[in-house]
Amino acid sequence: MTATPPPLVHLPRGNEPFAFVGERLWLDFVNSDDAASDRRRLTRMDALGSFDGFIHWLTEAGLLDDERALAMARRAQEQPTGASSALHEARRVRNVLRGLAERGGSGDDRATQAAITEINRVLGRSAGTRRVEPDADGGFVRNFVTVGDVFAGLLVPVIESAADALVTGELARVRRCADPRCARVFFDGSRNGKRRWCEMATCGNRAKAARHRRKAKVS
Repeated sequence: MTATPPPLVHLPRGNEPFAFVGERLWLDFVNSDDAASDRRRLTRMDALGSFDGFIHWLTEAGLLDDERALAMARRAQEQPTGASSALHEARRVRNVLRGLAERGGSGDDRATQAAITEINRVLGRSAGTRRVEPDADGGFVRNFVTVGDVFAGLLVPVIESAADALVTGELARVRRCADPRCARVFFDGSRNGKRRWCEMATCGNRAKAARHRRKAKVS
């Protein structure tokens, strides 16, 4: 029987860094309901517990620079209803994408179709242009600049990442962590396709320690 997931708590600004272990942007977004880096506490922390948390996650994911994040936070104060709607949509999209991550690769047509419908809905209402701009590290980043509703384009990069997974046939390599207490999902890019853990440093080492304890009891 699958263990009951630990309770969700909201993630305050300035708390522990987010864990980006999904290997794909959309999978990291799915994992944003499990943002605690200290996995020993087994406490799930929701990055979408507030609009500020959502903006914080987008910034840490490299989708917003500090200037744009600050501008978005100010706009949220000016348009609280729009910010609330954007947060609600982000939670809805994440829920649909989790279904795709956990069941789409096994041939669940309902999960896949629900994701396609959601992807097309978000893309259909997001008007804007794409631009390539320099980033703070001296490289370049591709940005989606919205026209009209400034909140509408926040999820476009995440949605496009999920669309890429469908188009390229990557769903068969999407896994859920083998630790029943962990809800993280990830793309398995290993050569043999047998990666089991979201992170060896956390869930993998915990499983290894449990095996050692079982062997010690037997001996």
